[in-house]
Amino acid sequence: MRVETYIPGLTSDSKNIAKHAEDIGYDALVSGELNNEPFLPVLIGLEHTNLIVRTGLAIAFPRSPMTVANMGWDLQAFSSGRFQLGLGTQVKGHNERRFSVPWSPPAPRMREYILAVKAIWNTWKTGEKLDFQGEHYTHTLMTPMFTPPPMEVDCPPIYVSGLGPGMARIAGEVADGLLLHPMCSKDYIKEIILPAVAEGAKRGNREVSDCELLWGGFIATGETEEELAKAKRDIAARISFYASTRTYRQALDFHGWGDVNEKLHALSIQGEWQKMFDLVSNEMVETLGFCGNGKEVANSLKDELGPFCSAVMWNEIEHLGTDHSQDERMSELLQIVKS
Repeated sequence: MRVETYIPGLTSDSKNIAKHAEDIGYDALVSGELNNEPFLPVLIGLEHTNLIVRTGLAIAFPRSPMTVANMGWDLQAFSSGRFQLGLGTQVKGHNERRFSVPWSPPAPRMREYILAVKAIWNTWKTGEKLDFQGEHYTHTLMTPMFTPPPMEVDCPPIYVSGLGPGMARIAGEVADGLLLHPMCSKDYIKEIILPAVAEGAKRGNREVSDCELLWGGFIATGETEEELAKAKRDIAARISFYASTRTYRQALDFHGWGDVNEKLHALSIQGEWQKMFDLVSNEMVETLGFCGNGKEVANSLKDELGPFCSAVMWNEIEHLGTDHSQDERMSELLQIVKS
């Protein structure tokens, strides 16, 4: 398996962070979209390392497929084939109230979005007439002036983020990979996600292996009981944020925790963040994440996710660089996962 880590939003230190991750032994860098633009750190990572670099994720619907196709083509050509395009939908409230874009059922719209980007890239690759006409997106105009220079390498792979079976089916049908949501437990992946990916692959006349699974969930490590307890409570805080979103209830219902979702959502509206944190039990943390000392977690990631995942996210890069012994420890753990 590949092991990946997040590269923070663009700063004057982004170059050093990217280089440091490569020196330790990471295989890929991932640039998310929270309070930053996700494509800018990708360019830094591609320029200053030899690693794979992916948006993980860029929110799709506020961006035209043509705009994303341009950025993806440029980054892939610049890096000689090391860019990966990771897309996500976000939830209805953020699309409508933060990005001011209309909302519609996300899975079929994402399917069309991916096909639109691929159609644009195919026109640039082959010279075929651009003629994509869908329910949400129409791209029928492409002149030589707006066609980018030829690219020797293949077009970037497209990954889609998903939590439910609907998006997993879309990934299996038309995407190159599925970015598993952090709320996907190991059992949920096996019982809900994998069958849905297989169903989508069958619908798209593809092999299941055509769609990679990339895990980016919760990890809590500590070499002492005190360190591990603190790490697990940090994870509990993150889980309380995700689990308060009503759209994510299906993953909680799977484990019989649907009532926790209702309580967390109500508290989030009230801004009661500490009370939300207190609702996340140790059982939830250990079910949704990997917990233990470093070697225990590394071996669990390899043994439990290796059979069906191509990559895992182990995001400890922000803690590294000031302690050489910590760098050596993390390098050793990465080798265990990849062995």
